[in-house]
Amino acid sequence: MSSKEKERQMATLGSEEDALQGQAEIWRFMFSFADSMALKSAVELRIADIIHSHGGATTLSQIASCIDGGSGTSSPDITTLARIMRFLVRRKIFTVRHPSDGGDPVYDLTHSSRWLLHGSEQTLAPMILMENHPLLMAPWHCFSQCVKEGGIAFKKAHGREIWDLASENPEFNRLFNDGMACTAKIVTGAILSGYKEGLRSIGSLVDVGGGTGSLISEIVKAYPHIKGFNFDLQHVVSAAPPYDGVCHIGGDMFEAIPNTDAVIMKWILHDWGDEDCIKILRNCRKAIPRGKGKVIIVDIVVKPDGDGAFDDTRFAFDLVMIAHCRGGKERTEVEWKRILEQGGFCRYKIINIPALTSIIEAYPDD
Repeated sequence: MSSKEKERQMATLGSEEDALQGQAEIWRFMFSFADSMALKSAVELRIADIIHSHGGATTLSQIASCIDGGSGTSSPDITTLARIMRFLVRRKIFTVRHPSDGGDPVYDLTHSSRWLLHGSEQTLAPMILMENHPLLMAPWHCFSQCVKEGGIAFKKAHGREIWDLASENPEFNRLFNDGMACTAKIVTGAILSGYKEGLRSIGSLVDVGGGTGSLISEIVKAYPHIKGFNFDLQHVVSAAPPYDGVCHIGGDMFEAIPNTDAVIMKWILHDWGDEDCIKILRNCRKAIPRGKGKVIIVDIVVKPDGDGAFDDTRFAFDLVMIAHCRGGKERTEVEWKRILEQGGFCRYKIINIPALTSIIEAYPDD
């Protein structure tokens, strides 16, 4: 065989291997929803909680015996359970060990499945149930329609926006609030552990869009010298519980923000388009002292070439914003820089914290 024939043969083999690999990847992407659906079923069945309650090393029959059949008479389908567990073991959500004596396989938790525990302070279980609820999945089917026509995916799916649906549907509202609360706890913990120096120098702090005040209360608890202000719409703060060292103030961030040494906004600006963010930032600029003061933005920074633990999820979160929000988006550093400058903050630095989000510390121009 001549050298040219060998080259052609190698090129053909390479082309076939590439095509096969490409096909395999498309099959994998096509069924990637199976990951989230299997994860959701594990949370609904409380499998991680059952294994945890047994101290680990739990057999399939032990897991099944602790699952509520729902009807009160039927028993769980252990064959279906086994197939779901096999998949989740494949995904390294759980581990399985086959005893040498031929006994039943035993399942245990991993560092991943510990985030599925319902009773834990640090859990993602409510967020999994929220994001995979049919009401929140439906807008994803409207993406191509949004590309062709514009508009809001959630409204196309349900005829109204997410906040309107939450106000009309108490069950959905509870699901949504539980999902937000669990992620708030995780991010709050990351702020307190990863931003200590940034908080020590603050005299007063306004949490803009602070909801019922959970973030500012935890900050003031850790730093009692800070005068804390929880700022949100009047109907929101009117339902907020009292916290030591925290004052609740009702108002509209698009109108004015209370005067303070520093402003913090956690997962607020990603809900809004650029023009709205610039309005909010300009009001923040008016609220803090000239020549000093700062705005602390706790939000995602998308890294186009990032390969860190959270980088893929940051890209996915940007699509979540398409699905659920009006104009919301996750931003790259270049995009953050643009709106910060137009909002009156030409200087900033990005601080990494142990979370999906980062901290963008922005300083006024003068």
